[in-house]
Amino acid sequence: MGIAETPAPAAVIVLAAGAGTRMKSRMPKVLHEIGGRSLLVHAVGAAEGAGPAELVVVLRHERERVAEHLAQHASEVSVADQDEIPGTGRAVQCGLEQVVATEGTVLVTYGDVPLLDPATLRDLVAAHEAAAAAVTVLSARVPDPTGYGRILRSEDGSEVLGIVEHKDADESQRAIDEINSGIYAFDLAVLRDALSRIGTDNAQGEMYLTDVLSIARQDGRRVRASVTEDVMMVEGVNDRVQLAQLGAEMNRRILERHMRAGVTIVDPATTWIDADVTIAQDAVVLPGVQLHGATDIGEEAVIGPDTTLRDTEVGARAEVVRSHVLLAVIGEGADVGPFSYLRAGTQLGAGGKIGGFVETKNAVIAQGAKVPHLSYVGDAEIGEGSNIGAGTIVANYDGVDKHRTTVGKHVRVGSDNILVAPVSIGDGAATGAGTTVRKDVPPGALGVSAVSQRNMEGWTLRRRAGTAAGDAARAALGTEEGAADRTPAGTAAEEHKEHEQR
Repeated sequence: MGIAETPAPAAVIVLAAGAGTRMKSRMPKVLHEIGGRSLLVHAVGAAEGAGPAELVVVLRHERERVAEHLAQHASEVSVADQDEIPGTGRAVQCGLEQVVATEGTVLVTYGDVPLLDPATLRDLVAAHEAAAAAVTVLSARVPDPTGYGRILRSEDGSEVLGIVEHKDADESQRAIDEINSGIYAFDLAVLRDALSRIGTDNAQGEMYLTDVLSIARQDGRRVRASVTEDVMMVEGVNDRVQLAQLGAEMNRRILERHMRAGVTIVDPATTWIDADVTIAQDAVVLPGVQLHGATDIGEEAVIGPDTTLRDTEVGARAEVVRSHVLLAVIGEGADVGPFSYLRAGTQLGAGGKIGGFVETKNAVIAQGAKVPHLSYVGDAEIGEGSNIGAGTIVANYDGVDKHRTTVGKHVRVGSDNILVAPVSIGDGAATGAGTTVRKDVPPGALGVSAVSQRNMEGWTLRRRAGTAAGDAARAALGTEEGAADRTPAGTAAEEHKEHEQR
């Protein structure tokens, strides 16, 4: 059955009310992230992909914090609040209060099962409705079922007789390798009725969702199980060890998906790519790369080695080497790095260059423009074809406010310049080495601020006598007497005067 033909559930209820105490965290468990999304956003995304008419998330622990997170990432979701009555059965009952539908299939999933995908949920709905079942549990077969609830089937295997928890199972039941994932498809009317008949008269004082299965069977209705071949799909996160394990598995799957789509990933063991990253065909990802957020990589681009990009757009055939880039745009055929830091608002035009040990922030560097070496460019616009000399600093902050600097087209900024914002350098202009630009440079002009150089001969012999530098100078100048002869009269006096003035 194709996706278009797969029946959609009337509703999905995602349970996310638990405290997750085993995470040992101030943050609610469902807000911890893998693959660039919270566990809850992964779970809601899978639920949305099943195509329900209604989607409800049940909250309790840190309710306001989790609800705010949901509003930011899944604004169409309804929120239900679990009250003080504990148990998954009560959580589902609270969720059903938000469901308008009166018939159809309801899926119940969890906010801490991040690898669950829409296709698995759609298959569960299809199996449930094809069997005309009251309840269908999503199950899996595992090599070591220790700790899991076991699925008890009828002799012919068609019906689920019940679910027994590991601690309550006898020896023969513990040998069963089919486990309960806790994810269900319910007939909506059956679920509402059964939950109204469940109490809390048990050792834990909770409303158990699994009791719905027993009630359905007592009423002569069908209870089935649908086995998923992908065990990791139904694994939940209870602590940080499992968070890391599922994060690694998700990353492996993401990398495999990109490689099968035509991306070269040289070393998957050292490469991490978030779920929302897009990479075009024939791009190359070298070892030690991390691609986060909504990063988009163009075709034939080369990223890495040892590079981190977050929420960054990289154009086709661009290259980014050993750099850290945040919220930036890198144009087609541009070069970045090594060892550069592109901060938010950086835009590098096609064929442009940001070279080694360069930091940029809120800077627009036009097509073909270059900032090749050892520079800081902040709050600036660099025109097409311009070149910023090595060691240039854009002094954008006066201690109170930030100001912008504008460098026109085909400008040559000399090495070791300081551009004191706000300042503008016109098209075709240039500045000399060591210049501090404090006022605008007109188009076509040469801006300089350095004073004439003066050499104070014999200074090292007088002031560094007995040092390695003094000895080297004496050897280069010849005899001490000859060196003295080469010292212009008055130089020592001038030096003393200058020193006193300082």
